[in-house]
Amino acid sequence: MVAIDGASRTPTRDGSQGATARALPGQTSPDAHKLPWPVGLYLIVVFMPMFFSLGPLSMTPLRMVVLVATVPLAGMLLTGRFGRLVWSDYFFLAHLAWIFVALAVNNPDRVIENFGSNGIEFLGGYLMGRAMIRTRGQFIALAKWLATATALLLPMAVFEALTGRPILLEIIRSIPAVNPPHIGQIDQRLGLDRVQGFFAHPIHFGLFCSIIFSLTFVGLKGVYSDYRRWITSAAVGICTFLALSSGALLALMMQLFFITWFAVLRNFEKRWWLLFWLCVAAYVVVDIASTRTPIRVFMSYATFSAHNAFWRGIIFEWGVRNVFGSVEHNVPASVWVGIGLNDWIRPPFMRSSSVDNFWLLTLMLYGLPGLLFLVVGYVGGIIGIIRRKFDGDEELQALRRAWVFTFLGLSFTMVTVHVWSTVYSFVFFMFGAGLWMLQAEPRNPDAADGAPLPDDTAAASRHAYSRFTLKTRGDAPEPTTDAPEAGPPLSRPLTRALGPERQ
Repeated sequence: MVAIDGASRTPTRDGSQGATARALPGQTSPDAHKLPWPVGLYLIVVFMPMFFSLGPLSMTPLRMVVLVATVPLAGMLLTGRFGRLVWSDYFFLAHLAWIFVALAVNNPDRVIENFGSNGIEFLGGYLMGRAMIRTRGQFIALAKWLATATALLLPMAVFEALTGRPILLEIIRSIPAVNPPHIGQIDQRLGLDRVQGFFAHPIHFGLFCSIIFSLTFVGLKGVYSDYRRWITSAAVGICTFLALSSGALLALMMQLFFITWFAVLRNFEKRWWLLFWLCVAAYVVVDIASTRTPIRVFMSYATFSAHNAFWRGIIFEWGVRNVFGSVEHNVPASVWVGIGLNDWIRPPFMRSSSVDNFWLLTLMLYGLPGLLFLVVGYVGGIIGIIRRKFDGDEELQALRRAWVFTFLGLSFTMVTVHVWSTVYSFVFFMFGAGLWMLQAEPRNPDAADGAPLPDDTAAASRHAYSRFTLKTRGDAPEPTTDAPEAGPPLSRPLTRALGPERQ
């Protein structure tokens, strides 16, 4: 069996051996700790923020890669080449189908262009992570790659924060026939320029870096030395801070809170249920005691200024009215297919059409079914992984915590910001890259070579995600009539900004 840094050649369960052996879900293979080359290519083009024309189409290197990869990856996933389908696969595909319907109803003349560009970024990113990251070793390799790359961005980020000059974008601007994202003139915060890095907006740079934090600090424990892990995590945290975005900082602070909560209550088995009910109680208390809604209170603490909180509150209220309608304000309802790419109704003093709320904008664009398909797939994937039993496998538990902390933080952050383009694709690439844990097998802590747990124990850990329960340790599982049949596990999709983000 392969150790964390090892490369030994051992037979897999199907009897094959060598570097070409195919790993089963949760099982390491001789090349398990190497990043698959399609993933490496995808990550490289994430760092290439340039636009160029391909006939009438506006293309980016990322769009080119996912355009080529999406169809074969989807075909292999649907035919079971990368394990059984999970609920997230089904609901994300349903979300994309509903986007097409919503755009066809609201904007039939623009449906192909917008569904093609946004759909390919979302689905291509998700499938790249879902299909290519299939083992713990590949996930660790991904975390190491991202941690190293983000830490190396620190000097560039510090220079941009002090001078206001995005070096990478300036270099790309000098290349003929390609264009970088717009270099915005954004107001300073705390006496520093907000770091845009290689993204369309500072919030995207901050959000990108925040995704890497828990993967580094929690996920790479035991892979990196403590010293290297702390230093790399600090570099990632500083990069996140230098975006000076309340959304990115909220994601970082929530991850730090979850890490601290776990460290303090690690011996209390019901720690996460305790946190859940404390949050429910806090919501009820705020709703009763405050003259503002809990949403407005949350936004007031999740932004840099009272001015931003005030505007986000208005955006939320009028955004909901555009979907469910308001007789008082003469706003028609658009519950089923949303408003598409049409302008939304808002007060006359609101000149900007920007909606800084990913979930709300999805609801507005594609209606209630479009949002529900996305949310069910997203939340279901997270809950499915939380419910897995990885007792005795500390490494797998750490990887699970790192991924879950990341996406719990992002869930709240995307209430205050919108994501699009490259970072939109990257968010769902990382989501798909964690779904291998729905079928992962914990290793036997008593085995010297780290072998998987016995078949009956491993099957028990997958109890809620398999149609069969193993009665014996024989080669063939025997279906039982009393085993609860569970559906596949879960995930989510895409959006389009109505205007530049004001985060």
